[in-house]
Amino acid sequence: MAVIIHNSNLEVYLQRDWSRESLDQLESLLISRGTFEFPSLPNGLFPAAVAEGYTGYGNVWVRDNVHLAHHFHVLGETHCAAGIVRGLTQFLMTQTSKIEQVIAGELTHDDPMNRPHVRFEGGSLTELDEKWSHAQNDALGYYLWIACELLLAREIEFARAEIDLLLLFPALFRHFRFWQDKDSGHWEETRKVSASSIGTAIRGLQSLVKLLADRADLPGMNSVRRASLFPEIEDLISHGMQTLSKTLPWECRSDDPLERRQYDGALLFLIYPLGLLDPNSGQAEKIVSDVRKHLQGEIGIRRYPGDSYWCADYKEKLPEETRTADFSDDLSLRDSLLKPGEEAQWCIFDPIISVIYGQRFLASGQPADRELQIEYFNRSIGQISGAGGEWPEFRCPESYFLSRGIWRPNDVTPLLWTQANLRLAFHQMRQTLDRSEVL
Repeated sequence: MAVIIHNSNLEVYLQRDWSRESLDQLESLLISRGTFEFPSLPNGLFPAAVAEGYTGYGNVWVRDNVHLAHHFHVLGETHCAAGIVRGLTQFLMTQTSKIEQVIAGELTHDDPMNRPHVRFEGGSLTELDEKWSHAQNDALGYYLWIACELLLAREIEFARAEIDLLLLFPALFRHFRFWQDKDSGHWEETRKVSASSIGTAIRGLQSLVKLLADRADLPGMNSVRRASLFPEIEDLISHGMQTLSKTLPWECRSDDPLERRQYDGALLFLIYPLGLLDPNSGQAEKIVSDVRKHLQGEIGIRRYPGDSYWCADYKEKLPEETRTADFSDDLSLRDSLLKPGEEAQWCIFDPIISVIYGQRFLASGQPADRELQIEYFNRSIGQISGAGGEWPEFRCPESYFLSRGIWRPNDVTPLLWTQANLRLAFHQMRQTLDRSEVL
């Protein structure tokens, strides 16, 4: 399949195969042109994007920062990874009273504003006043996962109060009955029982079990307390896995047509980075196959069929204050703007698929997996912005949308999550080069 290249400077690099030399040359070029700049806040957290102020992407999202932290962790940039986890922990410590009141039944979790806030003002570590879809179990699961992973790697240490924060999550997930809780999930929209959210929560709980088992030196954790936690957490994981077994490879099997969804790009994250699904498993193969067949576009990948966010001529159809507003209660207005096939094509997925096929290649040695790794790596490079547009060249957009018949980067350019995923694709390419050269 031909790759659409938006930056003509990159055409020479997009060859059928790669060498260490050509990969290093390309990465050096992108670094020199600012593609991989990550502007952080003084407290170690990162805004979602360097974008137009009206988008609100200058705020901090828990989910985005966890994906950034994971990529820094994988690349050995432990200071940045630890800084993110410390910053997120500082903010979530401000949410403990709210969490405890929800668990105690003193606050209803039906109101998303009563749930732990997963989007906040990063500089001051304070809540934002505007209504938002904070019912996002995936974001909470992501935080639990990355915090436990860094603690396991001893890249960060927690005091007792911070360990106690982690131990609130099992009780909170049980109160939500997360395996059947309708949340707004990765895309912060219609509340439904989503496999991607359930799987992310499971992965966080699994990492917590491993932390409790492997770190005997956790502050405030004696053998009695530790032993009492294992059956509680394992029971939660069991509930979640039972729901997943009945749902995957779908995202949501609800009878309600507004909730029911077969294909969703967020399911890819259960394979990578979370590793809940082995990339060689039947479920993982089906999810990737579904994304390729039903969501893949000529440039990027749709989040799901019928996604109206940044649909064609979005900037002309909606005023600034509405474009990135909270649509979780009612998508009908935005959905009315969409014509089938004109969904935005996102740039966060192709590098993840490249990583997945790279992992498959390392396990199988099959040339077909290597070829697909290269194909999705090349697509990811092709998405980097070129000259002559509204945005600087050599940037990683959130997505491309149709503007008067032309695919252009949307106003969330660059998106730091896209940058992180692209760096992971580079990392995976290096890991597979040795194996491919032997074969």
